[in-house]
Amino acid sequence: MTAKSERQFRGFSRKTFTFLRDLHRNSDKTWFKARREVYEEHVLQPLRDLVSDLADFMLGIDLSFEVAPSVGKTISRIYRDTRFSKDKSPFHDCAWITFKRSGKDWSRYIPGYFLEIAPKSYRYGMGFYEAAPDLMARFREQIDEDPESFLKAVGWLDKQKVFTVEGEKYKRPTGQDRPEPIRTWYGYKSFFLTSEHAIDDTILSPKFADQLMDHFGQAAPLYRYVFRIASQVLGERQ
Repeated sequence: MTAKSERQFRGFSRKTFTFLRDLHRNSDKTWFKARREVYEEHVLQPLRDLVSDLADFMLGIDLSFEVAPSVGKTISRIYRDTRFSKDKSPFHDCAWITFKRSGKDWSRYIPGYFLEIAPKSYRYGMGFYEAAPDLMARFREQIDEDPESFLKAVGWLDKQKVFTVEGEKYKRPTGQDRPEPIRTWYGYKSFFLTSEHAIDDTILSPKFADQLMDHFGQAAPLYRYVFRIASQVLGERQ
């Protein structure tokens, strides 16, 4: 883990969020070009610094996580892909980092960790963008086969006030005869943990990196539980 004296992240600045707010109002290439230095100094560089400071910690959760502090690797592109979108505005008015495994299957089979900053808020967590149906089927099977291991992986959730569980649920309820919390988890078609905040002093401070490590570490038992299931499913598909 990077020693505090060697860390690069000094917190985001008010200018970070002012820029994102202004970009939302002026999603125009000429406007952005004139203010690109502001983007690079107050949005992109803090994201790079934060990724660098978290890298060793995240590798402790999964040695195969991508941790390069680069756009297109762990850091989002500011330009939107408008090819298949009705919204043709050229820029995102938010930015994010992700720690995930490389490869086309990561988002559907293996959870990722994320931080997203927006003009007036930020959020972070762990989970899926859209979990694969065969993964979730095996997820439920594994719960039935060994409920104690599952309850150990999610038992910490009831003891904390950081994350809430969200995600798409099946239209037809399933697992209604199971006890809680198994019954609730049975209902998810895809899920993720999220912690949502208005812009505050925390994200403007170097201590924000410590908070992310603490909270990302709390979620690690669930990450590892799902990863073991994903490894089985992906192994069978090869």
